[in-house]
Amino acid sequence: MEWEKLLKLERLNDPSYVQQKHRPIYMQDIDRILFSPPFRRLANKTQVHPLYDNDHIHHRLIHSIEVATVGRSLGIEVGAWLVDERGEISSEQVEVLAGLVQTASMAHDIGNPPFGHSGEEAIASWFREKFTHPTGILQDISNEQRHEFESFEGNAQGFRILTRTEMYRDEGGLRLAFGSLGAFTKYPVSAFIRKKVGDEGIVNGTQYIGLKKYGFFQNDVSTFEQIGNELGLPKNEVKGLYGELVGYWWRRHPLAFLMEAADDICYNIMDLEDAYTAGDVVFDRVISLLETLVGKSNKAYPDQGEAQIVSRYRALAIRGAISSCVEAFKDNYTAIMAGNFPISLVEASTKAKEFEEIKKIAKNRIFKAARKTELEIYGRNVVYRALDGLLPLVDEFSSVGWESSKLSPYHEQVVRALRFPTESMSNSYNALHSLTDFVSGMTDRYAVKVADMLGKR
Repeated sequence: MEWEKLLKLERLNDPSYVQQKHRPIYMQDIDRILFSPPFRRLANKTQVHPLYDNDHIHHRLIHSIEVATVGRSLGIEVGAWLVDERGEISSEQVEVLAGLVQTASMAHDIGNPPFGHSGEEAIASWFREKFTHPTGILQDISNEQRHEFESFEGNAQGFRILTRTEMYRDEGGLRLAFGSLGAFTKYPVSAFIRKKVGDEGIVNGTQYIGLKKYGFFQNDVSTFEQIGNELGLPKNEVKGLYGELVGYWWRRHPLAFLMEAADDICYNIMDLEDAYTAGDVVFDRVISLLETLVGKSNKAYPDQGEAQIVSRYRALAIRGAISSCVEAFKDNYTAIMAGNFPISLVEASTKAKEFEEIKKIAKNRIFKAARKTELEIYGRNVVYRALDGLLPLVDEFSSVGWESSKLSPYHEQVVRALRFPTESMSNSYNALHSLTDFVSGMTDRYAVKVADMLGKR
């Protein structure tokens, strides 16, 4: 892969756009994301602790801003290295590279549904249950299409928001730069192809990380193909049973590794600080874990409380993690640029064992905390009730030939009350995506309101 293509700033679906003299396109991309309604709604979406009433606990919007900040730092350091030691980009392109990582990092969670990853699984499990005995428009969905609903993926929903549903609807979405969209896409493969590739993409016994999940839906494949072609991303053919071509998957944009590292750094370290604030992990254990990322400090802070000391160690830990991930990028640069690097930068870093220990604590103490478990159950039932209440509307819309004027008075009221998006509902597949657009776009609080409004009592 070549940096001249990878840092491409031309806009999706807007080839005639001219960059303003003092406002680079990557800065405009950040602004378009920052001021978009889906990004604003992240302020009321769960990070780890659902419906938590402590103002010091992270929600998705704060997390996204922190990831963008760390992503920019990673981009600056890698960019400076590419200039000073490899001579592969110009000094002016350092800001471009860092800006693209910052943009992708800012948007990385924009497709996440309410109630965190438990909300993502709730949507998926609801569809799996419905497809067991499909009725109405569910009967029209092909086996190829079912997987993207039965394994609903926030990353793919995020790609859909950025390139389709926001701003210029069905005409490029936010129309971000090709470089921004490439850096955003951690999993450059569709749901259907991801399911079909099986053991493809094995590198030294490890499946290529870009195939861990899927990153876009079937109706967005052509959009990513254009992005991949513009950026020069290598692609792999996928053949059917009789050798026929059925699709492609692509190798990751190198900057996607930096965006991923920024997310890994923030959620591991910040979740630990949140766990202390929530009372799930004691002070001494938090400090001992953070010390492994920065080394033990002999400096005492007698005038500071425990919370301030945790914050100080958190800041030092982030700095240490950034340095280790930058070194991992340098050490594996050839494989990354060839599209053959199979794991994350955190996994490849000198701090891999330390991060793994933090993940174990998160799995055993944070994610299994009684309060969190109770609220996840509540969130799942909220999502189910909202979907159950909206499916009859979508079914009726199909039965009247997708003409909103023919809806029953009740469903007309529902559309008006909720501002339910019907403009792209012209077939069953698009209608189900409109349904998931709406439900995944809800905040935690609004999901509760809709579930109470539509749910059976």
